[in-house]
Amino acid sequence: MATKKHGLILGAAALASMAVVVAGTSIHWSQSQAFFRESPKEVIDEVWQLIDNEYVDETFNAQDWQAIRTDYLNRDYTDSGDAYEAIREMVDSLGDPYTRFMDPEEFRNMQIDTSGELTGVGIQISQEEETEEIVVVSPIEDTPAFEAGLRSGDVLIRIDGQTTAGMDLSDAVNLIRGPVDSEVTLTVLREGEEIDFDLVRARIEIHPVRYAYHPEQEGGVGYIRLTQFSANAASEMREAIQELELRDVTGYVLDLRSNPGGLLYSSIDISRMWLSDGTIVSTVNREGTLDENVANNRALTDKPLVVLVDGGSASASEILSGALQDNNRAVLVGTKTFGKGLVQSVRGLGDGSGIAVTIAKYLTPSGRDINTLGIEPDFMVELTDDQREYLSEDRDRIGTLEDPQYAKAIEVLNDLLRGQREAASVEGVTAN
Repeated sequence: MATKKHGLILGAAALASMAVVVAGTSIHWSQSQAFFRESPKEVIDEVWQLIDNEYVDETFNAQDWQAIRTDYLNRDYTDSGDAYEAIREMVDSLGDPYTRFMDPEEFRNMQIDTSGELTGVGIQISQEEETEEIVVVSPIEDTPAFEAGLRSGDVLIRIDGQTTAGMDLSDAVNLIRGPVDSEVTLTVLREGEEIDFDLVRARIEIHPVRYAYHPEQEGGVGYIRLTQFSANAASEMREAIQELELRDVTGYVLDLRSNPGGLLYSSIDISRMWLSDGTIVSTVNREGTLDENVANNRALTDKPLVVLVDGGSASASEILSGALQDNNRAVLVGTKTFGKGLVQSVRGLGDGSGIAVTIAKYLTPSGRDINTLGIEPDFMVELTDDQREYLSEDRDRIGTLEDPQYAKAIEVLNDLLRGQREAASVEGVTAN
């Protein structure tokens, strides 16, 4: 059995527009498919072996995993459809919506380059474990879903009129995807009200970092908005900080609102730009082994920092905000984050299909389990529906004093700057 490359993603949700990191496969399609037709049990066993070796829960949801292998390999399969159905059934027995099997078409759809160009409507969705409701984690900025007004927490109840009740997350993703310029209608439930969104699928080029210099009362502020942790996020973040340092800003506001996450290494790289020392995140697998990532004394700035978060800040956003908060490097403003702290390995299989396996969870430096708690801000600022509507009418208002959460961030930053100056003044007097 060939060894496949694999990648790590932070399992906040399935993407209706892209996959964050996927495995490649070097096996020729015609050869692998011919082999699978001759031996469909090979891929069933390949999936079983990967889960057996890596799955985060060593009890496999309190099941006899060895007996499950015997059961499924003793069955007869007439074609790939039968085998795929059996694999989905086997994987579903784990009760984990983030460990999922993808047939070759689904896996190809997932293999979209994370360097920038996406096709879809631009939302990340999750399936609630208890209710099985499909929920919007976050719309991605500058996408049809974002422009139309979809929000974190919206419950997706229909796709083009088809109910999502009992629907697998991967099936929902496939229904939402489609050719550029084609239309899809998403019906969501928001605070008891059904709302239809008629969206046109698009190809979107995403630059994850935007930044600006804002003159404020206590001096110039560097405002940086990070929309996702893609492959180019770290390089763009570095450029933003370096450019703003040249303008001699006095402090920063880092905006992680509605950032659904992305690449694990990207969140670690960006954390190191703000932290000189200290733990960033600990990864815990089923053996309880701690893989600890730490700062490396290469921070680009030590100036005061306030971070904006909300319910759409998930996964990698929670790693970054949790690391900054626990190390007393930043003050958090906004609302509680999404609360998904799982790491997945995504692998290509021998026949061109793929499997995403939850292999670990991550903890903040103080040991908080983000997957159950989320990150609580230091200052809670909830937007009203009217305020959300006002900001959505003109996105240029986001990150200005017309944005209540940003305004609070500036208030907090000004307090930090004044305190810093007062402490420096006292030190100067004492030294004299």
